[in-house]
Amino acid sequence: MISASLFSQHGVLKQQVPSRPQVKTISEADYKAHADGWLVDMEEAYKVSKKTGKPIMANFTGSDWCGWCKKLKYEVFDKDEFKAWAKKNVVLVELDFPRRFKIPQKYQDQNHALAKGFGVRGYPTIWVFNLDKDDKGQMSIAKLGTTPYQKGISLFTQTIEKIIAQSTEK
Repeated sequence: MISASLFSQHGVLKQQVPSRPQVKTISEADYKAHADGWLVDMEEAYKVSKKTGKPIMANFTGSDWCGWCKKLKYEVFDKDEFKAWAKKNVVLVELDFPRRFKIPQKYQDQNHALAKGFGVRGYPTIWVFNLDKDDKGQMSIAKLGTTPYQKGISLFTQTIEKIIAQSTEK
């Protein structure tokens, strides 16, 4: 049996266009990073960074579509060795650009502004930086360095440690 919706007024078969899956919108209250220990809000990251004296390590990611991002998360970020290292050395921030779900507008705006400011052209991109605030509450970024995908925990953490060490030598 052929559905009547497949035919136009003149009996010619219409092309069925598959409907796009609905994109789930995440509320601001429910939005969080995809791994424990990571923040999504730069204001919160700033406060933690100032309190601890640690630089911020931001992961620009496409969490639900970027193969290299998923690989980096699985091979490095999800490992206990990395989590222990990060806890001692950096403040972790996830700046996500998903396609299959919609993050709150506040974080979309924040993430896009930071990606533009850092000149992010691909994912994953990792930036290490310090934040400061002026008397008017405007944040300024002191870029320390960047790295693309690095295979394995040792290589990744060594690269970040070099970035941090070079910034303290200046």
